[in-house]
Amino acid sequence: MNAQQPTVPSALLPEILEFSPQLLLDDIINYANEAITNTVDALEGFLFRWASEREQRIKEDWDSTQEVEQGLVAFQTLLESHTDIAFDFFETWSLRNIFAIPADLPVVVPHQENLDLDCPPERETELMMEIDDLRKKIDAQRRLKRLLTRAVRLSSAKRRRSERRLEQLSFLQAPQVSELMSLPEQYHSMFSAISSLPPLTPEAVAAFSQSPLADPGKRPWEVSKMGYLDWASKQVLAKAQQSDGGAGSSAVGSLVESTAAVAKTQDLRQLMEVNSALENA
Repeated sequence: MNAQQPTVPSALLPEILEFSPQLLLDDIINYANEAITNTVDALEGFLFRWASEREQRIKEDWDSTQEVEQGLVAFQTLLESHTDIAFDFFETWSLRNIFAIPADLPVVVPHQENLDLDCPPERETELMMEIDDLRKKIDAQRRLKRLLTRAVRLSSAKRRRSERRLEQLSFLQAPQVSELMSLPEQYHSMFSAISSLPPLTPEAVAAFSQSPLADPGKRPWEVSKMGYLDWASKQVLAKAQQSDGGAGSSAVGSLVESTAAVAKTQDLRQLMEVNSALENA
């Protein structure tokens, strides 16, 4: 018998053929075993029908089920044994003849064409170190990208919150507010004085809400000075309304509307607080 010639290592065959020869042979053997199984299954149905018809025709005491099953198992085992022996020879012969490339055959893999494979070990070590450095840089860039993406999301959220706050304070850009920016000094002093007042206690609120009871035997202007002033102002206002025909009330109404058009009480208070904060800063 001639000695087997040296061949290309088996690890190089999948790279050259772009598939694994062993996997191909395994698939062929599996298809053969699957064909044996399908054949035995089809034969099982035929034998059971034949045995049941024979029992009805001969009417003997014969356990056909057990004998059919034993015969099928023996038949399948015999087929699988011959198939394994045949395909073992086929696999060995294929690997030694079909998928065997002589070592002295000049084979060049397509993706290794025009490559210089005579590189010294020192140069190869240097290239590997350079590749490791590049991998580290790529990993650092990926981490930096994740941090920048997170920072962009946080900045977007802060920008949306700032836009909502700006929208809430948009009333300060109204033309009427610009007229209130030049408030007299008396308003500032009044706001400072009111802000410095102590908070009202329930006892003080109760004391202010209690008004002196009027004497039932006296007229409103005879009770006190405040009663007289109240009665006199009501008389003057009634006479003015009668003489003007309601023009006074309309004037007061227009004054209230113009005041409301300039700003609300809450807006004025916020403006005073902003001015105080700017002065303190």
